[in-house]
Amino acid sequence: MQSTAYGASLAGGAFDFESYVKKPQTALRVLSWVFSIVVFASITAEGYTNPQEHSDPRCMFNDNDTACSYAVGIGILAFLGCVVFLLLDAYFPNISSAKDRKYIVIGDLAFSATWMFLWFICFCVLANQWSKTTAQYIRADAARAVIAFSFFSIVTWFLLSYFAFARYREGLSEFNQDYSDPVHDHTSPYPPAQSSYQQESFPSSQGQQGEYQPPTY
Repeated sequence: MQSTAYGASLAGGAFDFESYVKKPQTALRVLSWVFSIVVFASITAEGYTNPQEHSDPRCMFNDNDTACSYAVGIGILAFLGCVVFLLLDAYFPNISSAKDRKYIVIGDLAFSATWMFLWFICFCVLANQWSKTTAQYIRADAARAVIAFSFFSIVTWFLLSYFAFARYREGLSEFNQDYSDPVHDHTSPYPPAQSSYQQESFPSSQGQQGEYQPPTY
């Protein structure tokens, strides 16, 4: 039976706060969490303006409301995703099932890779729309902060994808090394059961019976 899976013991150890904080995944998730807050909070607070010629608020990125809505949406979802995976990382050593750990690692890899790609799109869209913005009433510092932290988010989510993929490969390697088929495992103290059955031989003929002697009266 395997003793470890995906970088932690299968026995289900206690939560170690010091080792949890020192993990690079923890620092990267906290940074991604902060970056997402900066993006959607900056747009929510300062990303919409209400010029005199328009009655409705307009997005500061070239009056493109879709760009602002997209950045706010993926920022909020990234914020929630970081919280969920921070909790899962803390609970991960207590999970004794290798199958459940595998699902968590695969989910982490899929989510991190997806959000890396979404942040890349966000950065490209915001940078493109900002280059076309000509309005003078826009708060440039907030717009540049949103674009910058969108780029930083690409880097952090790329590193999270890398660590998730490394942990997935590590889990597969540990499983292949620790598992062995009992039939072919010659180190097992119990030998495999014999597949052939030897029938006990019986004598082909029984001994001669004595002649019957009728009783005499």
